[in-house]
Parts: sequence; structure tokens; C-alpha cells
Amino acid sequence: MSRRTREGNEDLCEEFCPSGNLDRLREKVLEVAGLSEIFKALGDETRTKILYLLAHQELCVCDLASVLGMSLPAISHHLRLLKMLRLVRYRRDGKMVYYSLDDEHILSLIREAQAHFAEQR
Repeated sequence: MSRRTREGNEDLCEEFCPSGNLDRLREKVLEVAGLSEIFKALGDETRTKILYLLAHQELCVCDLASVLGMSLPAISHHLRLLKMLRLVRYRRDGKMVYYSLDDEHILSLIREAQAHFAEQR
């Protein structure tokens, strides 16, 4: 099966001829299955801000809403998704619910992204 390159498009091969031994690479692809969900969560700036704030201290929904200038339902919506992805955890103290990072890995991702962003300037 042949694929012709479009004029001026150097990204395409002149013909379709996959390399041998691609099975190992197909197995490698399985190692990152599901990771895109975490990056989708981080792709929303509000959720990234929430995670970053929670990396600094445990906060309730009211605190997050106040710092970010958002409504309580909007913050709750974001926290629900972050809990589902196991990026944040919560604890109850009477009627109050406090949120924190579930582990430090997510903060490492944010810091790596910050370092990369700083390099581009």
C-alpha cells in the first residue's frame, strides 16, 4: 500500500512500509493507557490551580471558591472530577469537608510543567 507525500509536506513517508518488530512498541503503548485522563484534568486551568493550592495546604470548598473567585457549585464540580481520578482526597470535620492532594505525584507533574514553561521564555 503506497502513500504519496503531499507537495511540501515533509512529515509523510513517500510510501507505507512499517518497520519490523513493532509488537514490542504496541506493548509499550499499553503502559500509558489511561494517562490522558490525568492530563485532561490538568488541561483545565481551574483544576490545575485547585491542585496547586491543595499542594500547599488543605482547604475547604469555601476557601477554594474565595481564592479563585468562583462559585461553590463550580468548585465542587471540579473537585468531584479530581476525586474520581484519585488526585484529591477529603476528610470530614463535623459539617466541614477539607480537601488535599491524594499524593505528591501530581505536584511533580505541575512543577515539571512549570519548569518547561519557564524555559520557553
